[in-house]
Amino acid sequence: MWLQCSARIAALIVLVANPTHSTESNAEPENDIGTCALDGCDSTTSKLPMSPVPRADSNGYVIFCLCMGRFGNKAEHFLGALSWAKKINRTLVLPSWGTRTSSLRFDEWFKVSPLQEYHRVIVAEDFLQQLAPQVWPPEKRTGMCFTFKPDGNCNMKAGQPSSGFWTALGVNFAHELSYQVHWDNIKQFNETFSRIEYPVIALKGAPAPYPMRVDDWPLQRYMVWSDRLMEEAQRHITRLFKKEKYIGLHLRNGADWEKACSSITPQYEHYMASPQCLGKFTKKGTVTKNMCLPSAEEILTLTRKIVKSTQTTNIYVATDNNPMIAELEQRLQGLKVKVVNLKPDLPQTDLIILSQAHHFIGNCISSFSAFVKRERDIAGRPTSYFGFTKS
Repeated sequence: MWLQCSARIAALIVLVANPTHSTESNAEPENDIGTCALDGCDSTTSKLPMSPVPRADSNGYVIFCLCMGRFGNKAEHFLGALSWAKKINRTLVLPSWGTRTSSLRFDEWFKVSPLQEYHRVIVAEDFLQQLAPQVWPPEKRTGMCFTFKPDGNCNMKAGQPSSGFWTALGVNFAHELSYQVHWDNIKQFNETFSRIEYPVIALKGAPAPYPMRVDDWPLQRYMVWSDRLMEEAQRHITRLFKKEKYIGLHLRNGADWEKACSSITPQYEHYMASPQCLGKFTKKGTVTKNMCLPSAEEILTLTRKIVKSTQTTNIYVATDNNPMIAELEQRLQGLKVKVVNLKPDLPQTDLIILSQAHHFIGNCISSFSAFVKRERDIAGRPTSYFGFTKS
Protein backbone atom coordinates (compact mmCIF):
# COMPACT_ATOMS: atom_id res chain seq x y z
CA MET A 1 0.00 0.00 0.00
CA TRP A 2 3.08 2.28 0.04
CA LEU A 3 2.25 3.99 -3.23
CA GLN A 4 -1.52 3.59 -3.26
CA CYS A 5 -3.57 6.66 -2.45
CA SER A 6 -7.11 6.93 -1.33
CA ALA A 7 -9.57 8.87 -3.46
CA ARG A 8 -9.30 11.80 -1.09
CA ILE A 9 -5.53 11.88 -1.28
CA ALA A 10 -5.48 11.38 -5.02
CA ALA A 11 -7.38 14.62 -5.41
CA LEU A 12 -4.54 16.44 -3.73
CA ILE A 13 -1.40 14.76 -5.04
CA VAL A 14 0.12 13.34 -8.16
CA LEU A 15 2.55 10.45 -8.12
CA VAL A 16 5.31 10.80 -10.65
CA ALA A 17 7.58 7.81 -11.25
CA ASN A 18 11.03 8.25 -12.86
CA PRO A 19 10.53 11.96 -13.62
CA THR A 20 12.49 13.91 -16.17
CA HIS A 21 14.97 16.13 -14.36
CA SER A 22 15.64 19.76 -15.17
CA THR A 23 17.92 22.41 -13.71
CA GLU A 24 16.77 23.76 -10.36
CA SER A 25 17.03 27.51 -9.89
CA ASN A 26 18.04 29.24 -6.68
CA ALA A 27 17.30 32.94 -6.79
CA GLU A 28 18.06 33.64 -3.14
CA PRO A 29 20.37 36.68 -3.14
CA GLU A 30 21.60 36.49 0.44
CA ASN A 31 25.28 35.61 0.92
CA ASP A 32 27.60 35.00 3.83
CA ILE A 33 31.07 36.34 4.33
CA GLY A 34 34.69 35.49 3.67
CA THR A 35 36.45 33.63 0.87
CA CYS A 36 34.82 30.41 2.04
CA ALA A 37 31.45 32.04 2.52
CA LEU A 38 29.54 29.62 0.34
CA ASP A 39 29.46 27.05 3.12
CA GLY A 40 33.01 26.65 4.36
CA CYS A 41 36.26 25.23 3.00
CA ASP A 42 36.60 21.97 4.90
CA SER A 43 37.46 19.36 2.27
CA THR A 44 37.36 16.38 4.58
CA THR A 45 34.63 13.80 4.89
CA SER A 46 33.07 13.49 8.33
CA LYS A 47 34.35 10.58 10.37
CA LEU A 48 32.48 11.19 13.61
CA PRO A 49 31.40 7.96 15.30
CA MET A 50 27.76 7.01 14.90
CA SER A 51 25.42 7.05 17.84
CA PRO A 52 24.05 3.79 19.29
CA VAL A 53 21.32 2.27 17.15
CA PRO A 54 18.01 3.87 18.20
CA ARG A 55 14.54 2.39 18.08
CA ALA A 56 12.44 3.37 15.07
CA ASP A 57 9.98 6.18 15.74
CA SER A 58 6.43 5.00 15.06
CA ASN A 59 5.43 8.63 14.50
CA GLY A 60 7.66 8.78 11.46
CA TYR A 61 10.46 11.01 10.21
CA VAL A 62 10.98 14.12 8.12
CA ILE A 63 14.08 14.79 6.04
CA PHE A 64 14.62 17.73 3.71
CA CYS A 65 17.25 19.28 1.50
CA LEU A 66 18.87 22.16 3.36
CA CYS A 67 19.74 23.79 0.08
CA MET A 68 18.52 27.40 -0.10
CA GLY A 69 21.14 30.13 0.03
CA ARG A 70 24.23 30.15 2.17
CA PHE A 71 24.79 29.51 5.84
CA GLY A 72 22.73 32.33 7.34
CA ASN A 73 19.73 31.43 5.21
CA LYS A 74 20.15 27.72 5.87
CA ALA A 75 20.25 28.30 9.61
CA GLU A 76 16.92 30.13 9.46
CA HIS A 77 15.39 27.36 7.36
CA PHE A 78 16.72 24.75 9.76
CA LEU A 79 15.19 26.41 12.82
CA GLY A 80 11.87 26.77 11.02
CA ALA A 81 11.98 23.10 10.04
CA LEU A 82 12.80 22.12 13.63
CA SER A 83 9.70 23.98 14.78
CA TRP A 84 7.61 22.30 12.07
CA ALA A 85 8.86 18.80 12.89
CA LYS A 86 7.70 19.27 16.46
CA LYS A 87 4.28 20.48 15.29
CA ILE A 88 3.72 17.44 13.05
CA ASN A 89 5.28 15.20 15.73
CA ARG A 90 7.84 13.45 13.53
CA THR A 91 11.52 12.93 14.28
CA LEU A 92 13.64 15.47 12.40
CA VAL A 93 16.48 13.96 10.41
CA LEU A 94 19.28 16.49 10.85
CA PRO A 95 20.47 17.50 7.37
CA SER A 96 24.11 17.62 6.41
CA TRP A 97 25.92 20.90 5.83
CA GLY A 98 27.03 21.18 2.21
CA THR A 99 30.40 22.80 1.43
CA ARG A 100 32.18 23.53 -1.83
CA THR A 101 33.98 20.21 -1.74
CA SER A 102 32.13 17.87 0.59
CA SER A 103 29.17 17.16 2.80
CA LEU A 104 29.56 17.47 6.57
CA ARG A 105 27.51 15.74 9.20
CA PHE A 106 25.29 18.12 11.12
CA ASP A 107 27.19 17.37 14.33
CA GLU A 108 30.48 18.53 12.81
CA TRP A 109 29.30 22.08 13.52
CA PHE A 110 26.52 21.76 16.11
CA LYS A 111 25.82 19.50 19.06
CA VAL A 112 22.88 17.10 18.89
CA SER A 113 21.99 16.77 22.58
CA PRO A 114 20.76 20.38 23.03
CA LEU A 115 18.37 19.91 20.08
CA GLN A 116 17.03 16.75 21.73
CA GLU A 117 15.93 18.88 24.67
CA TYR A 118 13.43 20.50 22.31
CA HIS A 119 12.40 17.62 20.01
CA ARG A 120 13.38 14.20 18.69
CA VAL A 121 16.24 14.39 16.18
CA ILE A 122 18.73 12.04 14.52
CA VAL A 123 21.74 12.84 12.33
CA ALA A 124 21.02 12.04 8.66
CA GLU A 125 23.97 9.69 8.19
CA ASP A 126 23.00 7.68 11.29
CA PHE A 127 19.39 7.47 10.17
CA LEU A 128 20.26 6.24 6.69
CA GLN A 129 22.66 3.58 7.92
CA GLN A 130 20.87 2.39 11.04
CA LEU A 131 17.14 2.83 10.41
CA ALA A 132 16.45 3.52 6.74
CA PRO A 133 16.97 -0.09 5.57
CA GLN A 134 13.88 -1.03 7.61
CA VAL A 135 11.70 2.10 7.62
CA TRP A 136 12.74 3.63 4.28
CA PRO A 137 14.18 0.98 1.92
CA PRO A 138 15.47 2.21 -1.47
CA GLU A 139 12.50 0.91 -3.45
CA LYS A 140 10.07 2.86 -1.28
CA ARG A 141 11.84 6.21 -1.23
CA THR A 142 9.50 8.94 -2.43
CA GLY A 143 10.64 12.52 -2.87
CA MET A 144 7.95 15.12 -2.22
CA CYS A 145 7.34 18.75 -3.07
CA PHE A 146 4.63 21.39 -2.98
CA THR A 147 3.38 22.56 -6.39
CA PHE A 148 0.45 24.75 -7.36
CA LYS A 149 -0.45 22.45 -10.25
CA PRO A 150 -1.43 18.80 -9.65
CA ASP A 151 0.86 17.59 -12.44
CA GLY A 152 3.96 19.38 -11.19
CA ASN A 153 7.30 17.56 -11.13
CA CYS A 154 9.58 17.65 -8.10
CA ASN A 155 12.93 17.06 -9.81
CA MET A 156 14.40 16.19 -6.42
CA LYS A 157 17.97 15.78 -7.66
CA ALA A 158 18.01 18.27 -10.53
CA GLY A 159 20.83 20.79 -10.38
CA GLN A 160 23.01 21.90 -7.51
CA PRO A 161 22.96 21.98 -4.57
CA SER A 162 20.04 19.51 -4.54
CA SER A 163 21.83 16.78 -6.46
CA GLY A 164 24.94 17.04 -4.32
CA PHE A 165 22.96 17.03 -1.09
CA TRP A 166 21.06 13.79 -1.78
CA THR A 167 23.96 12.10 -3.57
CA ALA A 168 26.30 12.71 -0.63
CA LEU A 169 23.77 10.95 1.60
CA GLY A 170 23.45 8.08 -0.86
CA VAL A 171 19.75 8.77 -1.48
CA ASN A 172 18.02 8.05 -4.78
CA PHE A 173 14.27 8.34 -5.22
CA ALA A 174 12.20 5.53 -6.66
CA HIS A 175 9.25 7.89 -7.04
CA GLU A 176 8.38 11.57 -6.73
CA LEU A 177 5.19 13.06 -5.42
CA SER A 178 3.80 16.56 -5.86
CA TYR A 179 1.10 17.80 -3.51
CA GLN A 180 -1.06 20.87 -2.99
CA VAL A 181 -1.40 20.76 0.80
CA HIS A 182 0.75 23.50 2.24
CA TRP A 183 3.10 22.30 4.96
CA ASP A 184 1.86 25.11 7.21
CA ASN A 185 -1.56 23.46 7.41
CA ILE A 186 -0.50 20.95 10.06
CA LYS A 187 -3.83 19.16 10.48
CA GLN A 188 -4.44 18.67 6.76
CA PHE A 189 -0.82 17.69 6.13
CA ASN A 190 -0.93 14.96 8.78
CA GLU A 191 -4.27 13.70 7.49
CA THR A 192 -2.98 13.56 3.91
CA PHE A 193 0.32 11.88 4.70
CA SER A 194 -0.32 9.20 7.28
CA ARG A 195 2.54 7.68 9.22
CA ILE A 196 1.62 4.21 7.94
CA GLU A 197 1.73 5.07 4.24
CA TYR A 198 4.48 7.65 4.60
CA PRO A 199 6.79 6.76 7.52
CA VAL A 200 9.34 9.15 6.01
CA ILE A 201 8.48 12.55 4.56
CA ALA A 202 11.34 13.54 2.23
CA LEU A 203 10.97 17.13 1.06
CA LYS A 204 12.63 18.99 -1.80
CA GLY A 205 13.19 22.02 0.40
CA ALA A 206 12.77 23.21 3.96
CA PRO A 207 9.22 23.26 5.36
CA ALA A 208 9.79 26.77 6.64
CA PRO A 209 9.68 30.40 5.46
CA TYR A 210 12.54 32.79 4.86
CA PRO A 211 13.00 35.01 6.68
CA MET A 212 12.17 32.80 9.62
CA ARG A 213 9.21 33.54 11.86
CA VAL A 214 9.90 35.83 14.79
CA ASP A 215 8.18 33.29 17.05
CA ASP A 216 10.91 30.76 16.22
CA TRP A 217 13.86 33.00 17.10
CA PRO A 218 14.14 31.55 20.65
CA LEU A 219 14.94 28.14 19.12
CA GLN A 220 18.45 29.48 18.49
CA ARG A 221 19.30 28.41 22.05
CA TYR A 222 19.22 24.79 20.88
CA MET A 223 21.85 25.39 18.17
CA VAL A 224 24.99 24.94 20.25
CA TRP A 225 28.34 25.03 18.46
CA SER A 226 30.51 21.93 18.51
CA ASP A 227 33.42 21.91 20.93
CA ARG A 228 35.88 21.93 18.01
CA LEU A 229 34.54 25.14 16.49
CA MET A 230 34.14 26.84 19.86
CA GLU A 231 37.70 26.00 20.90
CA GLU A 232 39.10 27.25 17.60
CA ALA A 233 37.23 30.56 17.83
CA GLN A 234 38.24 30.98 21.48
CA ARG A 235 41.91 30.55 20.54
CA HIS A 236 41.58 33.41 18.06
CA ILE A 237 39.82 35.62 20.63
CA THR A 238 42.53 34.96 23.23
CA ARG A 239 45.35 35.57 20.76
CA LEU A 240 43.86 38.77 19.34
CA PHE A 241 42.42 40.41 22.44
CA LYS A 242 43.84 38.58 25.44
CA LYS A 243 41.19 39.19 28.13
CA GLU A 244 40.17 42.61 26.85
CA LYS A 245 36.68 43.36 25.54
CA TYR A 246 36.11 44.05 21.86
CA ILE A 247 33.44 45.35 19.48
CA GLY A 248 32.34 43.17 16.56
CA LEU A 249 31.43 44.66 13.17
CA HIS A 250 29.75 42.88 10.27
CA LEU A 251 30.31 44.76 7.01
CA ARG A 252 28.45 43.63 3.88
CA ASN A 253 29.85 45.55 0.93
CA GLY A 254 30.63 43.10 -1.86
CA ALA A 255 29.40 43.56 -5.43
CA ASP A 256 26.68 40.94 -5.07
CA TRP A 257 25.38 42.70 -1.95
CA GLU A 258 25.39 46.07 -3.68
CA LYS A 259 23.23 44.55 -6.41
CA ALA A 260 20.82 43.04 -3.86
CA CYS A 261 20.45 46.37 -2.07
CA SER A 262 19.89 48.35 -5.27
CA SER A 263 16.38 46.93 -5.67
CA ILE A 264 15.09 48.43 -2.40
CA THR A 265 12.35 51.03 -2.76
CA PRO A 266 10.51 53.12 -0.13
CA GLN A 267 7.59 50.69 -0.40
CA TYR A 268 9.60 47.79 1.06
CA GLU A 269 8.23 46.84 4.46
CA HIS A 270 10.59 43.88 4.84
CA TYR A 271 13.59 42.61 2.90
CA MET A 272 15.43 39.36 3.63
CA ALA A 273 16.41 39.34 7.33
CA SER A 274 15.15 42.86 8.12
CA PRO A 275 12.74 41.63 10.85
CA GLN A 276 15.78 41.47 13.16
CA CYS A 277 15.64 45.29 13.13
CA LEU A 278 12.10 46.12 12.20
CA GLY A 279 10.37 43.41 14.18
CA LYS A 280 7.05 41.83 13.35
CA PHE A 281 4.65 43.73 11.07
CA THR A 282 7.16 46.60 10.52
CA LYS A 283 6.38 48.14 13.88
CA LYS A 284 9.72 49.96 13.87
CA GLY A 285 9.75 51.43 10.35
CA THR A 286 10.43 50.30 6.78
CA VAL A 287 13.49 49.11 4.90
CA THR A 288 15.97 51.70 3.59
CA LYS A 289 19.01 51.36 1.34
CA ASN A 290 21.19 52.71 4.14
CA MET A 291 20.19 49.73 6.30
CA CYS A 292 21.24 47.36 3.53
CA LEU A 293 24.35 49.14 2.25
CA PRO A 294 25.34 51.77 4.83
CA SER A 295 27.62 54.57 3.72
CA ALA A 296 31.20 54.75 4.91
CA GLU A 297 30.29 57.78 6.97
CA GLU A 298 27.45 55.88 8.67
CA ILE A 299 29.80 53.01 9.54
CA LEU A 300 32.57 55.25 10.85
CA THR A 301 30.28 57.53 12.85
CA LEU A 302 28.37 54.74 14.60
CA THR A 303 31.52 52.74 15.30
CA ARG A 304 33.23 55.73 16.92
CA LYS A 305 30.12 56.39 18.99
CA ILE A 306 30.02 52.80 20.31
CA VAL A 307 33.78 52.78 20.96
CA LYS A 308 33.49 55.90 23.13
CA SER A 309 30.33 54.80 24.96
CA THR A 310 31.73 51.35 25.80
CA GLN A 311 35.34 52.51 26.32
CA THR A 312 36.50 49.62 24.16
CA THR A 313 39.91 49.61 22.49
CA ASN A 314 39.53 46.57 20.21
CA ILE A 315 37.45 46.07 17.05
CA TYR A 316 36.93 42.84 15.16
CA VAL A 317 35.68 43.15 11.56
CA ALA A 318 33.98 40.33 9.66
CA THR A 319 33.24 41.09 6.02
CA ASP A 320 32.52 39.65 2.59
CA ASN A 321 34.74 42.22 0.89
CA ASN A 322 36.27 45.38 2.36
CA PRO A 323 37.05 45.49 6.12
CA MET A 324 37.72 49.26 5.97
CA ILE A 325 40.71 48.89 8.31
CA ALA A 326 42.49 52.06 7.16
CA GLU A 327 39.31 54.15 7.30
CA LEU A 328 38.41 52.92 10.78
CA GLU A 329 41.93 53.48 12.14
CA GLN A 330 41.97 57.03 10.77
CA ARG A 331 38.56 57.92 12.23
CA LEU A 332 39.52 56.41 15.60
CA GLN A 333 42.87 58.18 15.87
CA GLY A 334 43.60 59.27 19.41
CA LEU A 335 41.39 56.58 20.96
CA LYS A 336 44.14 53.91 20.86
CA VAL A 337 41.89 51.37 19.15
CA LYS A 338 43.19 48.20 17.45
CA VAL A 339 41.21 47.05 14.39
CA VAL A 340 41.61 43.45 13.15
CA ASN A 341 40.16 41.29 10.37
CA LEU A 342 40.89 37.56 10.60
CA LYS A 343 39.64 36.15 7.25
CA PRO A 344 39.10 32.64 8.71
CA ASP A 345 38.72 29.55 6.55
CA LEU A 346 35.24 29.00 7.94
CA PRO A 347 32.72 31.86 8.22
CA GLN A 348 31.38 30.01 11.26
CA THR A 349 34.49 31.21 13.11
CA ASP A 350 33.48 34.80 12.38
CA LEU A 351 29.98 34.06 13.68
CA ILE A 352 31.28 32.78 17.00
CA ILE A 353 33.72 35.68 17.45
CA LEU A 354 30.99 38.23 16.67
CA SER A 355 28.61 36.49 19.05
CA GLN A 356 31.13 36.77 21.89
CA ALA A 357 31.85 40.49 21.39
CA HIS A 358 31.12 43.02 24.13
CA HIS A 359 29.01 44.94 21.58
CA PHE A 360 28.01 44.00 18.03
CA ILE A 361 27.10 46.26 15.11
CA GLY A 362 25.45 44.32 12.30
CA ASN A 363 23.70 44.64 8.98
CA CYS A 364 19.93 44.82 9.37
CA ILE A 365 19.24 42.94 6.10
CA SER A 366 21.78 40.12 6.38
CA SER A 367 20.85 36.68 7.69
CA PHE A 368 24.48 36.36 8.80
CA SER A 369 24.01 39.30 11.18
CA ALA A 370 20.63 37.86 12.18
CA PHE A 371 22.29 34.61 13.31
CA VAL A 372 24.66 36.63 15.51
CA LYS A 373 21.78 38.72 16.86
CA ARG A 374 19.80 35.64 17.94
CA GLU A 375 22.82 34.18 19.74
CA ARG A 376 23.51 37.48 21.46
CA ASP A 377 19.89 37.87 22.55
CA ILE A 378 20.10 34.52 24.32
CA ALA A 379 23.30 35.60 26.11
CA GLY A 380 21.91 39.07 26.92
CA ARG A 381 24.55 40.93 24.87
CA PRO A 382 23.76 44.23 23.11
CA THR A 383 23.39 44.66 19.33
CA SER A 384 23.21 47.78 17.16
CA TYR A 385 22.74 48.17 13.40
CA PHE A 386 24.19 50.44 10.77
CA GLY A 387 21.54 52.67 9.24
CA PHE A 388 18.94 51.92 11.87
CA THR A 389 18.10 53.70 15.10
CA LYS A 390 15.86 52.01 17.63
CA SER A 391 12.72 53.98 18.27
